[in-house]
Amino acid sequence: MKLQHLHPLAAELPDAEVTGVTADSRAVEPGFVFAALPGSRADGRRFIPQAVEAGAVAIIAPTGTKADVPVLESEEPRLTLAEIASRLHHGQPAHVAGITGTNGKTSVARFTGQLWNALGHKAGTLGTLGAVAPGYDYALRHTTPDPVEIHQVLSTMASLGTTHLAMEVSSHGLAQHRADGVAFSQGAFTNITQDHLDYHPDFEDYFKAKLRLLTGLLPEGRTAVICADGAGADRVMEETRAAGRTVFSTGREGSDLKLVDLAPTPTGLRIVVEADGRSHELHLPLIGAFQADNALVAAGLAVTSGHDLAAVLPCLAEISAAPGRMEHAGTKRMAGGEAAIYVDYAHTPDAVRTALAAARPHAEGRVAVLLGAGGDRDRAKRPLMGRAAAEGADLVFVTDDNPRTEEAGPIREAVASGAPGARIVANRAEAIGAAVDALEPGDVLIVAGKGHEKYQIVGDVTYPFDDVAVAGEAAKAASVSA
Repeated sequence: MKLQHLHPLAAELPDAEVTGVTADSRAVEPGFVFAALPGSRADGRRFIPQAVEAGAVAIIAPTGTKADVPVLESEEPRLTLAEIASRLHHGQPAHVAGITGTNGKTSVARFTGQLWNALGHKAGTLGTLGAVAPGYDYALRHTTPDPVEIHQVLSTMASLGTTHLAMEVSSHGLAQHRADGVAFSQGAFTNITQDHLDYHPDFEDYFKAKLRLLTGLLPEGRTAVICADGAGADRVMEETRAAGRTVFSTGREGSDLKLVDLAPTPTGLRIVVEADGRSHELHLPLIGAFQADNALVAAGLAVTSGHDLAAVLPCLAEISAAPGRMEHAGTKRMAGGEAAIYVDYAHTPDAVRTALAAARPHAEGRVAVLLGAGGDRDRAKRPLMGRAAAEGADLVFVTDDNPRTEEAGPIREAVASGAPGARIVANRAEAIGAAVDALEPGDVLIVAGKGHEKYQIVGDVTYPFDDVAVAGEAAKAASVSA
């Protein structure tokens, strides 16, 4: 594509054939445009000479930058990069829903993709767990990748026939214009609580970054699905409407999909929803009351994308949790009943506490937890994780997580110091087996820490290991005929 056709800032520049764009000077090839972006760790303008030497035909940079090739001088160089990336890689799924908020983005995206697929679309997701669609599975480095990677992925998905995409959008991605150039058809907002203040100067800056998806990137007249129960919901709905977007609200305080009752069951959640003047009783195969909020936001996205409520609601009974997020891994069947096993990514004290609190209402018997802590990481949290486990569970098993280059024994001992009486089993597979063997009818086991990871790092070696698969096999082995 010709440089002058890529962006209005290039209209008066000498023309050149452009073959690609990147913000990484090491990735520049002949014909590329190099985005020299100022950053917190390094200033991309330092690498302009290397980019030109590698064959860059133009530079995107802040106003006032000089180079030996044409410069697209921009007040917002990150935005300019995103706009050029969207033109070079112009294919996108026809329908893209952007999902933001502090918690729940991954689950809402997964549930929305599942609903769309059940309703007959070829749907995918993009975010924390990668970019996934029928016939496509691509690992991402960030929840919201850089704009070049985003538009390469979107173009590939579209070329493979993906028509609907549920896309997580992080505050970093919004603040850095990574998602600019994506043609959002819908938006969604889950909740907002304090997070990422290592990047944002204060909570208000963080809040404004999140709002930008609904009030800036989502076109006027489009619909935003907002959980009315979430923290900050009133402000989000007010500013979204003021920006000319339609609001579809969900939850106990919602007016479009109103949650009027919720009860935990051993296999999930029984909920009652009011919509269109009617009451609907549903079963969600999900653990944790918060998942009802996530499921209803996903249902709202399905409805506002053009589907009848009567077609959407029955599909909720078939959705499954995001990999490693309170994911059902197996059921131990015994003569006197059953015990359920879930895998969760909880790897901080707060996350362990939250996971166990979510599991408790579903347990007719005891709550058990298996956990460890990663090596070469925050040492102070280890006894705190053990304490959270001891406070929230009736049975605690301590084992190895990813020891990495640390000696594993002292890590286990540090975790167990916060949980007096915990059973310590070094080998993770053996520990999972021991925890499953200890389950009695009505119990619930949470295997915490590694979630969706398919590996275990010991020393400098990465071994294949899948908590879900190991727990599932252990449940089958421990089950007996009723």
